[in-house]
Amino acid sequence: MLSPATPHNESFRLKALKEYSILDTLPEQEYDDITQLASQICETPISLIGLIDENRQWFKSKVGIEGNESPREVTFCAHAIIDPTEIFTIKDSRLDERFYDNPNVTGEPHVVFYAGIPLVSPEGFPLGTLCVVDHKPKELSIEQLQALKALSNQVVSLFELRKSKMLLEKAANDLETRNKELEKFAHVAAHDIKSPLNNISSITEILLSDYAENLNDEAKMFLGMLNTSSATLRNLVDGILEHSKSDSILNDVREVVVFSGMINQIKNLLDAKNEFEFISAFEEKSIYLNKTALQQILINLIANGIKYNDKQKISIKIGFKDTLNFYSFYVEDNGSGIRKQDVNRIFNIFEILTAEDRFGNRGNGIGLSTVKKLVEGLGGKINVESEIGKGTKFTFTIAKDNFI
Repeated sequence: MLSPATPHNESFRLKALKEYSILDTLPEQEYDDITQLASQICETPISLIGLIDENRQWFKSKVGIEGNESPREVTFCAHAIIDPTEIFTIKDSRLDERFYDNPNVTGEPHVVFYAGIPLVSPEGFPLGTLCVVDHKPKELSIEQLQALKALSNQVVSLFELRKSKMLLEKAANDLETRNKELEKFAHVAAHDIKSPLNNISSITEILLSDYAENLNDEAKMFLGMLNTSSATLRNLVDGILEHSKSDSILNDVREVVVFSGMINQIKNLLDAKNEFEFISAFEEKSIYLNKTALQQILINLIANGIKYNDKQKISIKIGFKDTLNFYSFYVEDNGSGIRKQDVNRIFNIFEILTAEDRFGNRGNGIGLSTVKKLVEGLGGKINVESEIGKGTKFTFTIAKDNFI
């Protein structure tokens, strides 16, 4: 018996094999279907998907033999991977000086005929073989060899699919870890930034209220600017924190929501003095969705309809309808409107189109970006219609659970 040679690129070959993390895994139907089909096409009692590591041939799938592995030095497949470009065929091992006294020939499984197709990675490394074995001399037809080659390609495709899935899972886990770290950083940064900002605002307010008579107009102006800048920066920090939390909000559980009750809560939050007109364009209805995310979306849209409104009497219309696969909502205001050339920009993060809102505050360009992120994360879409001087209408959908 002649022991198989070692491939010239053995270390790289073994590295490529281990990257698939397939050795010693449980049986899988996709591979078993291939060995069963190979055995039927080639009319052989034995078929194997065998992978060659440092010391053994391990069987990912097998037909017609017992056991899960065999020592590398006695396997036919270890010979087959030496030239990954050729089909390795032995018509009668008993007449071949390399195999006539091989224990797999003289004993179980009594290999006489062997045909092995190297399983070659896209980088060109032979990982093992798809092989068929018979107990008597045999030759395969050209059609059988072509079919065996096609099946070997399917095996490699399954290997690649497995690797891709593992890489995607790793990327997803890494992304989740980074998102958690980013969220933690955002909380810490927000706290560490807002605390001194609050102190600055408190001090400037004390100076303006208690020491105003000792300050000239220029000093008062500078203190006012400092207070306004602090408030603007606090608003920006809050917006960034809100945007960073939107991914975790999307993971909140679904629950039954009475839509009219939610709207009343938002109205009380944004219009404590009952200064604005709210028009409800929907029937009383309970819906099943992510309550926290929907609240965040509606608060942002309704608040924008109030803040960026140039009318003496602010009017907000809120609509809802239930369709087969989606919940559909809209928020319409009678505000100043958005120019056509700016409509596609409003959802870009940090995009600010108006210097100040009706209360003299500067926006942070984060709210609508967060809205779009939440809507799309809930399987929906958001659209905007607007006319200068007449107002803006935001329409958005949320996919029902059975449609996501």
